[in-house]
Amino acid sequence: MSTVLTNFATWKHFLADRVSHAKKMGMTEETISSLAYEIGSFLEEKVDPKNEEERVLKELWDVGDESERKALSCMMVKLVQNS
Repeated sequence: MSTVLTNFATWKHFLADRVSHAKKMGMTEETISSLAYEIGSFLEEKVDPKNEEERVLKELWDVGDESERKALSCMMVKLVQNS
């Protein structure tokens, strides 16, 4: 996954593919957003931001409470669905 994280456009494409696959498997928007939240938590704990966009997302994640982090996860899912 580390090569995916070096470029934000590549990360968005990767995430969009995973969201599309999850939808085809019948996952609900709520489940997809919940998984995005879990991925965000993992990335926040284990991965250093590789570019400016990821650094901004990490800073937003760090200052947010749980509900704000969930909202940010939902927005990331929407962002890649609309790209």
